[in-house]
Amino acid sequence: MSVPILKQGKVLIASVQAELTDSDWAELRDTLLARVGKERSSAVVVDVGQMSVLDSYAGKMLSSLGDMLRLRGARTVVVGIQPEVAFAMVQLGLHLGGIHTALDLEDGLIMALRPVESERSHGR
Repeated sequence: MSVPILKQGKVLIASVQAELTDSDWAELRDTLLARVGKERSSAVVVDVGQMSVLDSYAGKMLSSLGDMLRLRGARTVVVGIQPEVAFAMVQLGLHLGGIHTALDLEDGLIMALRPVESERSHGR
């Protein structure tokens, strides 16, 4: 399954429309890593609002994606985590590491565009 990726200024927006297989997650990771470099993006917003399940593999992929993108100079923001998904993630002990999260795409874009200097001054 291909995940649509839109470009909004210096931000890439990946909208996950349905549950992804392990190979879909790997493809998304590789595509985002390549496009961040090619398009000189400063942030990636991953919208998971349509997902009703986020299993441990998906959680690990998002976390490692965030680490990889940070090494490439881009911030990662995950938006739209549904309440039942958040509950399950906590129950399973899944953590997204240093990835930022936001309620929806609007808040995610604001977070993605926030200057990096403000992050450093707040000790993140």
